[in-house]
Amino acid sequence: MKKNLAWLVCGVSLIASQYTYAAESVTIFAASSLTNAVTELSERYQQQSDVNSRLSFASSSALARQISQGAPADIYISANVKWMDYLQTQQVIENESRKPLLKNSLVMVAPLSYPKDTVTPSASWNLAAALMDTRMAVGDPNHVPAGRYAKQALENLGIWQAAKSHLARANNVRSALVLVERGESNLGVVYKTDAKISNKVKIVAELPDSSHTPIRYPMAIVKGKATPAVQDYYVFLQSEEAKTVFEKYGFEVVSAN
Repeated sequence: MKKNLAWLVCGVSLIASQYTYAAESVTIFAASSLTNAVTELSERYQQQSDVNSRLSFASSSALARQISQGAPADIYISANVKWMDYLQTQQVIENESRKPLLKNSLVMVAPLSYPKDTVTPSASWNLAAALMDTRMAVGDPNHVPAGRYAKQALENLGIWQAAKSHLARANNVRSALVLVERGESNLGVVYKTDAKISNKVKIVAELPDSSHTPIRYPMAIVKGKATPAVQDYYVFLQSEEAKTVFEKYGFEVVSAN
């Protein structure tokens, strides 16, 4: 009887082990500007592997702080090199897994009802008049990568002094986009990828890449989380299929070479 029971327990353990991988989940912490692309990729990956995705989207700074305090992330994708540097300094990522993944750019957007289709941001521009009694929506330059890039661009274009008292500071770039979509802000500075996924705004100016630090999205596996499931997901995010999805949403994929 004991022998039969031992075989039964062993058999159950073997069966359970066969389904452990299928039942696994991978938790992705990603910058809010990646919401659409990473959501679609997670749906595709689940269909292929039966591995579930837990997704958390917020500003890169908020996510990095959460990870440094022990939040259960497996993979982190930042919209800013600075916050990946921060986590590397804190020794909470697998250093060899850190890779540049994507590039982005900045644009100025307006509601579809805005009277002009193009504007020319410059030191001589009457920003207050262009805003028409609203504020310019940006990610908070003190905390949000998109806001930091926006501040750099506005400084280099000679607009920052006029703009800084007319800002609607959002807690992430998607929130800044929503302010423009609702018409609460007549102008906003967001990533080009965010503008492309909205049917409620129009791009009225593309801000020169030379006006701000290059916008790069690095990716890394969190320290101690390099399980086979996480490593497979990490590889998938660099696949040709993932590249197609990222490019569909307007990102430029960084070559692995």
